Amino acid sequence: MSVAFTRENDLEATAADLPDRPISPHPNLVTAAGLAALDAALAEARAAYGAAQTGDVQADRTAMARATRDLRYYSARRANAQLIESHPDPRTVQFGTTVTLDREDGRRQTFRIVGEDEADPARGSVSYVSPLASAVMGKTVGDVALVAGREVEVVEIA
Repeated sequence: MSVAFTRENDLEATAADLPDRPISPHPNLVTAAGLAALDAALAEARAAYGAAQTGDVQADRTAMARATRDLRYYSARRANAQLIESHPDPRTVQFGTTVTLDREDGRRQTFRIVGEDEADPARGSVSYVSPLASAVMGKTVGDVALVAGREVEVVEIA
């Protein structure tokens, strides 16, 4: 049979069945900046949903599906967000702190421990549930932790 006579799913119909964004089973801890980012993302999702509703939903099912999915996700994340205030003078590594580590290979690494939605390792922030953050949580300056089979030493907490 010729391909011309088969019915293939068009891209828009497939996109209209977008799977939900996975929601983490961990508590949704956020910094003040993370909460503001969630609020902005929720407002953007609401605006996209409103824009998709005003258009021809049948003609652009992709936009409606994406807007609906994002609205569900950000509504759920905002509803269960738990704001964690940073301690002004932390003595131990905790949520919201910036920690500097010395690695066995001589590298020095600085990162901030934040919520899952605001983590961006390329910009120096890691999620509090990441193996790196989990290994150093509760440590003080001078403590050593094991990360991926290698030792790291906490040299600064801010």
